[in-house]
Amino acid sequence: MGKAKKISIEEVEHIAELARIELSDAEKKEFAGQLSDVLGYVDQLKEVNTDNIEPVSQVTGLVNVTREDIIKNSDEKMRQGIIGNFPDSEDEYVKVKQVM
Repeated sequence: MGKAKKISIEEVEHIAELARIELSDAEKKEFAGQLSDVLGYVDQLKEVNTDNIEPVSQVTGLVNVTREDIIKNSDEKMRQGIIGNFPDSEDEYVKVKQVM
């Protein structure tokens, strides 16, 4: 197992600049070590033989629980109650601020 490339302070500074964050000298040194460790773990994963492994998108077996959309007609009283809850309306439409 090969050792991952050591991340330099200059590379940490470049990453911090891209992320628009300021780091102290101590944080730069700390993150250089941590990022180097992360790349070391990734290198370990590269060595795993995955030739006979099927790709998966998730492993829990959980599925989304959805319900069918059902259109329900409302009576005039319900419509007026809904429209009445809005601060502004015109005819049978509610007015909202423009969103762009």
